[in-house]
Amino acid sequence: MNMFGDGLDKAVQRAFTRPIPKTAGAQMRYLVKQFKGTKATAEALGITQRTVERYVKDQIKKPRKDLARRIETEVKNRWQPQIRAKAKKAAATTGGIVIDTRARFGYTAAPGTTDDARLRHLTVALPPTYAARLFEARDQGAPDQQLQQIAAEGLQETYFKDGGRRAAGLLVEYTDLEHIEFDL
Repeated sequence: MNMFGDGLDKAVQRAFTRPIPKTAGAQMRYLVKQFKGTKATAEALGITQRTVERYVKDQIKKPRKDLARRIETEVKNRWQPQIRAKAKKAAATTGGIVIDTRARFGYTAAPGTTDDARLRHLTVALPPTYAARLFEARDQGAPDQQLQQIAAEGLQETYFKDGGRRAAGLLVEYTDLEHIEFDL
């Protein structure tokens, strides 16, 4: 399961100014335009070129559930690229990103303090530098584990260390993720 990557994608998609095409035919026509042909579209979706042509001509109107999900995902990944880029740039330069998570947080701290991991629900605004790192890693195809590590560093510095004002030697462990959501 790709919770972090999907969460980042959903956050960017909330910035869209127009909804994606609704019907399978309209979505397929959009994808054919994006992939510059029915053959490339068919390869990307794992179906035959003839099937793509039938959707384009509205000869098939209702795709199977798994195909409908693949079509919608491909459309969302390509929809409004300028709006997507603008939202990422704004988050990475000025706005930052809000992370809402429920997970087990443990940490290594100074002797005499408790370092037992416990379940916490946090909603924290991470600075633009972490937003930039998350989006850059996502765009380069980083696995969820790497994205989780970047988010853990951001939470460690922003929430637990309060931007360097406390807990200087603290190292946060971010495990047993139950929920993650991002907002720009």
